[in-house]
Amino acid sequence: MYCINCGADNLETAKFCRKCGASFSAEEQETRVAVRGAAAMAEIGGDADSDTKEAEIFAISPTLMFVKVGYALAALGALFLAAVTSVFLSSFISVWLSVFIGLLLFIIPAYYHLKHKMVSYTLTESKLEIDKGLVSRTTKSVPIRRIQDVTVSASVFQRMLGFGDLTIDNASDDIEKVVLKNINNPKFYADILLRQMRRLDQ
Repeated sequence: MYCINCGADNLETAKFCRKCGASFSAEEQETRVAVRGAAAMAEIGGDADSDTKEAEIFAISPTLMFVKVGYALAALGALFLAAVTSVFLSSFISVWLSVFIGLLLFIIPAYYHLKHKMVSYTLTESKLEIDKGLVSRTTKSVPIRRIQDVTVSASVFQRMLGFGDLTIDNASDDIEKVVLKNINNPKFYADILLRQMRRLDQ
């Protein structure tokens, strides 16, 4: 049983989430059963209540590690530029101009931060959704029942930093392999996806 609040896996008999401590009330259990029933009806062509929303198991995005490093380097570059200007080039360039130029260095990590916000991966009880875009978003849905294989891959550099890629092979002819790129702790999320696949096969 997954916690609606944090997505942690718990025993079916648990009354509280082992990770965040959220309470599993009887009403929540009934909601979970109703959601699973609605998802099953949708897969066989039945009508489900349009107000029914599947529980979200996890929602992740590519790692922010490189963005944070970029901001740190931009800050160091701005400080270095301001120091060099004030010591050696103060007669040619004003301190405020050097500060402004230093601030322009933050444009590069800000650009990659924005690209990061454009991609998100969400696993619900019956499908995996890949959302891309900032203002206009595109969502690709992969039904869990059609997933055939889940592969975790990481280069030596990626393993050292604790992130990698999650490749999902599905049975749909019109959808190529889905790759969740540069996510933190990919094996953890692969295990969650595999558990959900086994749960639906029961």
